[in-house]
Amino acid sequence: MNLGIPGPKRRNLFGDIALLLFLVAQASDGVLTYVGVATYGVGIEGNPIIAWLMGAMGQGLALTTAKLTAGVFGIALHLSSVHKVVAVLAAFYFAVAVFPWVAILFTA
Repeated sequence: MNLGIPGPKRRNLFGDIALLLFLVAQASDGVLTYVGVATYGVGIEGNPIIAWLMGAMGQGLALTTAKLTAGVFGIALHLSSVHKVVAVLAAFYFAVAVFPWVAILFTA
């Protein structure tokens, strides 16, 4: 008999992996961006909003704030069962943020 009381949500392995990859991408981007900006200066940062935040808050605090905010939004998407979006965002961050930083920092 269903009394309209929702039961526990079932785990979604795909969603869990997508969230994990998204959070790894955010952390990696944050660390690599910090190293890149410390090495080459704020001018190398491709995101003008992050570059502005770095000028206003300092590099470490700006990156920490941005990456924690992104992580919270990724978790909110995961909890809303929008797992494909989280997976696409994870792939996007690896493609346009993590891999380019690796190329800049480790192949120069």
